[in-house]
Amino acid sequence: MALKTRNWRRHAGAGIDFTEIGFGTAPLGNLYRAISDDEARAILERAWAGGVRYYDTAPLYGLGLSERRLGALLRGKARDDYVLSTKAGRLLAACDPARRTGRDRWFDVPARREVYDYSHDGILRSLEFSLERLGADRVDILYVHDIDVSNHGSKAASDARIDEFMASGYRAMVSLREQGVVKAIGGGVNEWEVCQSLAERGDFDLFLLAGRYTLLEQGALDSFLPLCESRGIGVVIGGPFNSGILASGPVPGAHYNYEPAPEAVRERVRRLGEVCRSHGVALADAALRFPLLHPCVVSVIPGGQGLHEVESNVRAAQASIPPALWGDLKGQGLVRPDAPTR
Repeated sequence: MALKTRNWRRHAGAGIDFTEIGFGTAPLGNLYRAISDDEARAILERAWAGGVRYYDTAPLYGLGLSERRLGALLRGKARDDYVLSTKAGRLLAACDPARRTGRDRWFDVPARREVYDYSHDGILRSLEFSLERLGADRVDILYVHDIDVSNHGSKAASDARIDEFMASGYRAMVSLREQGVVKAIGGGVNEWEVCQSLAERGDFDLFLLAGRYTLLEQGALDSFLPLCESRGIGVVIGGPFNSGILASGPVPGAHYNYEPAPEAVRERVRRLGEVCRSHGVALADAALRFPLLHPCVVSVIPGGQGLHEVESNVRAAQASIPPALWGDLKGQGLVRPDAPTR
C-alpha cells in the first residue's frame, strides 16, 4: 500500500520525500504502559505494510528503548526506502532505578537519568549514541529537543537554554548538515513560540511541532506558520490528537496534553465531533487530515501503541473529507477563519 508523499527541499539536493502520515515512536518506549518487543515489532511492521515511510524517535522515548526497537525494524529495510529523524539535547546517564527519569511515564525501561546538554559536544555525543541504539549509519533529520518552557519550567529558563544552544550546539548541527551527515536540522518542540524564536535566530530546515496546530489549537497561525511559509521551512505536526482526545472524543478519562482533559476542552471536542458526524466524518479522520491542509506541513505523525491505532491512522490518511465540513467548523467558530482548508 502506498501513501501520498510530499517533497521538501530547501537547500541544494533532492530534498526529502515524506509520507503524509509518519510514525511517532514515543509509545514504543513504553509510554504509560509496557508492551513487549514482539508487540512493538508487530506494530512497526503493520505501519510499514500500511505504507508509512517516515519514522521519528528520540533518546527520551523509553530512555533509549524506542530507538532500539525502531532500529530492529529498520535494519531489515533498504536505507533509501524510509526517512528517519531523531533528536538531541539530552544525554542518558546510568543511575539507580529509583532515580531514573519519568518513573510515572515510562515503564519497564532502562535505569537512565536525563541530562540536558545543548552544547556542541553534547549534540554530537547524543547523535553518536542514537546511531548506536538505532544500528544506523545516518539519520535524515536531527531536531534539537524540548528546549521549551514546559520542559524547563519558565520562559527565562527556556530562553537561557536557547541561548546555550545557539552559542554552541547549533554550530554542531549546522556542521553535520554541511558535511552531509544529516540532510536537515530543526527543532522538536511543544510550543510554536519557541520554534519561532529558533527560526528567527538560525538557519533551520524543519520543525516538529507537537500538539500546537490541530483542530483544537491554531495559535501557530499568528506568526510562526507564516514565517515558515516565507522561508521555505517545512513543518511536521506531532500529537495531532492532542494526547488522545481528538481520537477518542470527550469520553471519561480522555487526555489532553498528557493530562485529564479539562471540561472546556471536552466541550469544544464534543462540538467538533457533532459537526464531523453531521458530515459523516470521523473526528479522528478530520483531526489527522486538518494539519495537512497547511502548505508548510510535510507530514503528520501520530503514535500508535496497538495494531488498531496504527490501522486507524493509515485509514485516516486516505480519508476523503468534504470541503463543507471545514466551512461549517469555521462558521461555528471552532476553526480559525484564516486556517487553510483547501
